[in-house]
Amino acid sequence: MQNSILLSEIFGWMSLINVGVLSVASLALIWWGDKITSIHSRLFGVPVPRLKNMYMNYLAQYKLLIFVFNLIPYIALKIIY
Repeated sequence: MQNSILLSEIFGWMSLINVGVLSVASLALIWWGDKITSIHSRLFGVPVPRLKNMYMNYLAQYKLLIFVFNLIPYIALKIIY
C-alpha cells in the first residue's frame, strides 16, 4: 500500500515537472519564436518553414509522451488507491 502511494506521488511530481517544461518550451516559442527560429535555421541549415513544423511536431510528441508515461499512470494509481 505504501509503495503504491509513493509511486503515485512520484508520478504526480514527474507529471508536474514535465508539464512545466512543456509550458516553458511552448511559451519560449511563442515569445521568442523568430529569434529561436533564426538561430536554429542558421545552426542546422534547416529552412524556417520546415523548422516551425518541426517545433510543433516536437511539442505534440512531447505532450503525448507526458500523457502516456506520466499522467495516465498517475490517474490510474489515484483511481485504484
